[in-house]
Amino acid sequence: MLGLFERRATTRAVRRTIVPTGRERRFRRQDFILSKTDLKGRITYANDTFLAISGFTEKEVLGAPHSIVRHPEMPRCVFQYFWETISSGKEIFAYVVNLCKNGDHYWVLAHVTPTFDGDGKIIGYHSNRRSPDPAAVAEIKRIYGELLTIERNHQDRKAGLAASRAALDRMIADKGLCFNEFTLSL
Repeated sequence: MLGLFERRATTRAVRRTIVPTGRERRFRRQDFILSKTDLKGRITYANDTFLAISGFTEKEVLGAPHSIVRHPEMPRCVFQYFWETISSGKEIFAYVVNLCKNGDHYWVLAHVTPTFDGDGKIIGYHSNRRSPDPAAVAEIKRIYGELLTIERNHQDRKAGLAASRAALDRMIADKGLCFNEFTLSL
């Protein structure tokens, strides 16, 4: 059996070779994708639905960073928002496109919450993902496309992230909503 470091290294090697196919996978509305991570985002639990749709085995995902399923068409500023929110002890809702092991992708409406110990200290994160409304996905694809264009128009990654985050913040503020309300309004 591989040690944690070796498993992550193996997973990263698999991740780097994944080329998006453009094919979308879907899962049933009654199914939920569940996963848990530690404080650094390494997967500690993945349910059968997660494994079935992503194409990864339990051995491949346990101990791997949750970003193993990160699709290159997912704006970095959304994940920045994610981490700021959940690490502060709050829940977040967001639309996410994930990458399967074979390069296919799938959209989810994610609900991520911190997991607390008996003293109220955050010890990890829990994510429930469900099949999203197709109309919401069409709208979020447009929004994410704008954010990705902003990110990619900067040679400096930090500047691109800051610019796309500012654009996302403006979009949300223009609607007079918080991020979760913005997500659920789509």
